Formats: sequence, structure tokens, C-alpha cells
Amino acid sequence: MDHHGSGTLDRSEAATRHPWEAHYPPHVSWRQPIEPITLPQLLERAAARYGDRPLIEYRDRQVSFAAIAGLMDRLAAGFLAAGYGPGSTIALYLPNTPWHTVCFFAALKAGAKLAHLSPLDAPREVMHKISDSGASVVIATNLGGLAAGAAKLVAMGAVPRLLVGEDAAWGGTTGDGVAYGAGVDDLAALLDAPAPAAWPDVRPTDLALLQYTGGTTGLPKGAMLTHANMIAATFSYLGWRDTSEPAPGTVRVIGVLPMFHVYALGVVLLLNIADGNEILLRPRFDMAVTLEDITKKRATSFPAVPTMIIALLATPGVETQDFSSLAMMGSGGAPLPTDVAERAARLVGHELRTGWGMTETAAIGTRMPSGVPAGVGMIGVPLPNVEMRIVALDDPLRVLPPGEVGEIAIRGPNVTSGYWNQPETSARSFAGGFFLTGDIGHMSQDGMFTLVDRKKRMIISGGFNVYPAMIENSIYEHPDVEEVIVIGVPDEYRGEAAKAFVKLRDGAAPLDLDQLRAFLADKVGRHEMPKALELRDSLPKSPVGKLLATQLEDEERARAQK
Repeated sequence: MDHHGSGTLDRSEAATRHPWEAHYPPHVSWRQPIEPITLPQLLERAAARYGDRPLIEYRDRQVSFAAIAGLMDRLAAGFLAAGYGPGSTIALYLPNTPWHTVCFFAALKAGAKLAHLSPLDAPREVMHKISDSGASVVIATNLGGLAAGAAKLVAMGAVPRLLVGEDAAWGGTTGDGVAYGAGVDDLAALLDAPAPAAWPDVRPTDLALLQYTGGTTGLPKGAMLTHANMIAATFSYLGWRDTSEPAPGTVRVIGVLPMFHVYALGVVLLLNIADGNEILLRPRFDMAVTLEDITKKRATSFPAVPTMIIALLATPGVETQDFSSLAMMGSGGAPLPTDVAERAARLVGHELRTGWGMTETAAIGTRMPSGVPAGVGMIGVPLPNVEMRIVALDDPLRVLPPGEVGEIAIRGPNVTSGYWNQPETSARSFAGGFFLTGDIGHMSQDGMFTLVDRKKRMIISGGFNVYPAMIENSIYEHPDVEEVIVIGVPDEYRGEAAKAFVKLRDGAAPLDLDQLRAFLADKVGRHEMPKALELRDSLPKSPVGKLLATQLEDEERARAQK
């Protein structure tokens, strides 16, 4: 695989269409070659190249590329023998465990499509995803009560069959047992099936994944991602190299981001398989374990979400830890407050890698170029093969000039074709061939994109557009604030106004609204000034650790109706 790119696009010609290319590192081309392969072929190629080198370290045991590929073949044969081949949907209800990696590739090699269930989903969401995706089997592991919970789905008739991958197979305990029988079976039994006479003809254009969005409005929607979408995202990542990055095959990446989320699936699993790197796979985020992975196991890369970085900075004595092995720390999944990014960079000794992407774009979109000072909300430039523009909020076919605020629209080989079983919603999500992201932002003259906020979060206060993310960034500058969420609440005079929910650092003095407003006096406009402040011991988070404004909005609505 040509990881460095050898595109032939003339730079001067490109600049008229893609001003952001001026920010690309030398030898990186926007027109990045993408090989027409499937996801199982990505693993097969890596296994042929890297063989006995470790792909996963889990519970202090290393599992090689060759071993994972061998298990993929055996389990894919088992899926076919059990009738879970082309046309089937297999639902994965798994935390970070080697079973996820094996099942992910095996299901795709068998010609099935996958639906990811989150172990932290509410039962209603799990049942919706199973029903909507048409899954005929759920795969879980006997860890943290997951298998027992999934067995209830079988008993209720929500899904015909549950296959349980024993955690003991990877050095775990035999606890959390679940009784086999009545539609509940041992996943390992499928490993004994004979190989088929011929494997299904799986093509890059085939649907690989129904990746459900967070469901911030109503029930989650299944973004349809093909093998080609995920491979394109991987090659866009691979196509961007700069001198600060360790050589492929020398990276030990902390794999604590959940693989059932598209960000970790792309930036942790697929990218590092392609590069021949080792993943320190962890079933849950534990600050002590993460610090040990960095200081003792000498991890070189830590892809994180903002809440993990905030937790790291809040750890007592963290400034005395040895971060010398950590060549890369990145943040994704949600905007990283500027103050948090600067403090984290000082801690680890180098700038953080940040960018922007969505479930619907196979997690990729932009990346901050190395050495560019990050302003508030800045998300960087489009990755190779990705095009972005800003369109008017009232007319998505009207492209706005640099500097004007509108909706971010994106197109590229990584972008979904739409949502499963929702043709009308899918059609409304595109304009002029570009996917409408629902994110509000602007582009500079030289192609640098800045994210202002989500379209659905925008507050209209006295006729002015107010963006909660901008207020949050300013509040994060307060030395006593650890986490903050700003939402819009009804206001008799302005229609809507901002309310801040704040979690203070341990040991911080109480903060009242007048003190907060005084702190913000030179940072936000009068129409942006919060009208209310509520201190909380904790703020609601999604399974990936993203702060959830929607939950607070629901609480405020319920409170107003009383």
C-alpha cells in the first residue's frame, strides 16, 4: 500500500478549487489513491505483511496479526454454516475485547452486514437498533453483565439468537456466567466449522456497517457505511504524514476509545491494522491504567475524547508522570476547548492532534495541520479526497464566501449514501451532492475551517444567533471550571437565553452567576451572557464520553412543564 500518496494533481491548479492544500505537509497530495479492497482484505494484507507481530495486547497477552486473521477465517466459516451470510445482519454488543475485532472482520468476510450496539445504550435503544437493522443474531461477551442482559433480549423475543464470546478465552475470568440453551449459545463453537468451498463474493461497494447516530432527536438512525467508505477513510488518514509522526509499525496505541463507535473503529482499529501497529486494547477507561500504559508500557499514541483529557489534567500529581514515550495525543468525538488543549500540550510536551468528523463521514473530515496555532473552534483543513464548503442556512445550494457563517457541507468517498430505511431523511441530508452536516461554521480565505456549533444547538436570543460552544469555550478559561455545558432556555424578553451547567474542579470555591458574568464580561457579547447558572457534581455524558447537552435540555423542558 502506498501510504504516502503519489497523486498527480498540479498544486497551482488545485489551489483554485482547494485553498486548504496550502496547509498540507510536503509530499502529501489531496488526490490520494484508494485501493479497491474490502475490510477483510485490509486485515488479510496486514497479516501477510506483519505475521507474528502483535496486533492486540489485552490483559497482558499479545495476539498477533496472523492469529486474528486465522480466527476471522474460522469464525466467518462458522457464520456461513449457521446461516449468517449475505443478506444477514449481525449485531455486535461488545466492549473493547479481541472478540470485537474477530467478529467484526468475520461477519464481513461471511458477507453479512454489521450493526453496532453500545453496551451503555438504554434497553429501548438496543431494541430499536436490533429491530431497525433486522439483526438475526446478537454477539455479546460475559463481561460486566452484558451477556446476561443480552439473554433477556432473546427471552423477550427481540432477537432469535445470542452468541456469547467467553472472556476467559482472552485471559479474563469465567464470571458473569450465562446459561446456554434456548437460543443462547457459545460463540467459540462456531470456530470448528469447515471452510466453505467458496467464500461469498464481497465487494467494496457492499454495505458493511449500520452505524447508529447518537439519537439526539428521536430514535437513532443507522448511517449506511460500505466497505469502500471505511477503506476510503483509512486511506485518507494514511495519506497524511508529517515529520512529527513515528514510523509505521513502531506505534503502540492506547485502544481505550470504544470500538463500537466509528471514531475508534477508524482511527484506532483500521488505521493501526493497516500500519502494522500494536493496540493496547482496554475494555474501559481507567485513568490509573492509562497512566501505566504511558509510563510503564511506553505507549506512543493516545487517541482520546475531551472528557478523557479533562480527567487526565485533573489527576493529582499528573505533572510528575513520565510522558516521554507519548509522541502523539489526539482528541476527537467532540470539540476540544482551547484552554484544555493548551494545558494538555504543556503537560505532554507537544501539540495535540485534533480534527473533525462524523458517523456519516466514517469519522473523518478535517485535521489540524502541525504548527498552526489553533483558534477557538478551529477544526483544520479537509483530509485528502475530502471536499468541504459552507452553505447558507436558509438555502443549502447557495455556497457562502470565506468568512461567512453557515452550515458545513461535505463530500468524498468516505461519506454515507444515507440512512437505513429512511429514504426521505436521506434525501433531505444532501444538497448539490454534498452531505449537510448540521454543523455551523466558516472557512477562511486559505481553507481553514472553524466550527461554531451544532445547528440544532443554536440559540436565537433577541434575533441574534448565539452559539453555546463559543460560550462554553470562554467559561473553560475560568481556572475553577472542569466541565461545562451551555443550553438555551426560554426567556420572556429575548425569546431564548443561555444557561450554563458547570462542574467545578475538586476543592474549588463556589461560583455564582454574578461572578461568572463578571468573568465573562470581556469574553462574550451581552446577548451571549448566561442568564442562569447551575452547579452540578457531574454532567451527563454519552457512552463515548461526549458531554450531552440534549439530556439537560430534556430536563429543562420537563421542569418548565411542571
